[in-house]
Amino acid sequence: MSCPHERHPAAGCSGRTPAPTPSSRTPAVAGAPGWERATMEKLLFATLEEQRLRRRWRTFVRLAWLAFFIFLVWALTSRGSVGTDKLAPHTAVVEIKGEIDSGNESSAEFVIAAAKAAFEDPSAQGVVLLINSPGGSPVQAGIINDELRRLKAKHKKPLYAVVEESCASAAYYIAVSADRIFVDKASIVGSIGVLMEGWGFTGLMEKIGVERRLLTAGENKGFLDPFSPQTERHRLHAQQMLDVVHKQFIEVVKTGRGKRLKADMPELFSGLFWTGQQAVELGLADQIGNLDFVAREVVKAEELVDYTRHENIGQKLAKRFGAAIGEGAVKALRATQPLR
Repeated sequence: MSCPHERHPAAGCSGRTPAPTPSSRTPAVAGAPGWERATMEKLLFATLEEQRLRRRWRTFVRLAWLAFFIFLVWALTSRGSVGTDKLAPHTAVVEIKGEIDSGNESSAEFVIAAAKAAFEDPSAQGVVLLINSPGGSPVQAGIINDELRRLKAKHKKPLYAVVEESCASAAYYIAVSADRIFVDKASIVGSIGVLMEGWGFTGLMEKIGVERRLLTAGENKGFLDPFSPQTERHRLHAQQMLDVVHKQFIEVVKTGRGKRLKADMPELFSGLFWTGQQAVELGLADQIGNLDFVAREVVKAEELVDYTRHENIGQKLAKRFGAAIGEGAVKALRATQPLR
């Protein structure tokens, strides 16, 4: 039997016309009916999607900053400290490491807080300063020395200093507050002196043809300016300041060490430093010994408890965050040439 649609092969034998393809249903060519509306709809939906993504991103950023500040506040308020649940007798340890400066962990703020907690703990049989420092600020060292002597007298507890690698300059200033100083035979001890350092570039500036323009109100406001020549008057003034601080240092050492110092050594306060063995011979230290030896044989409490205060992560983040803000503020201020 012949197909009734022989004259129309595209219709097939079923008698049904094939469905139109998607391209035939949606006008995609400019000029076809309704193409303007379709294009506008696409643009509108794309704009709405972009706005929605922006809102989500802004919300995420705000929540992230909120979480950061909540964490920062929590970290700052939860300062690391030693727990009070210490019933067994022990030796309290306070570390003084690195440069002694107001911005470091060996600052007066951190060391005094740790020492106060150690002296106030009734289970602490003695306090040991574990020192490994080349020195630093005489002001910070003086504050620590004064407070340690006060705490010693108030709580009637022994205070010992144990030197690891070095105990020089401001670190030794602190160490003499202790009842006894223990060192390793190869430790570096001493450097009882004061210094003020800087640079002078006047000769170099003349060679390269650079002129320094410094305006001051007050004839000595440019004192120690590295780009101006040093006058004899300024040099003498700085030397007098150093001599005063040096005398203060010497008096603190003599008060702390007393008759144990070798008085016939004129170089003792000259700024020289010695090995631990030599320091014992000169009276700058008392005995060779380490932390375990002092806890076991001197304090008679082998258990060690560290009272040292350390910057927690929140404080470190705050410093970095503050430094970034401060750097931007300094750049802005420098643009206005402020008076100093």
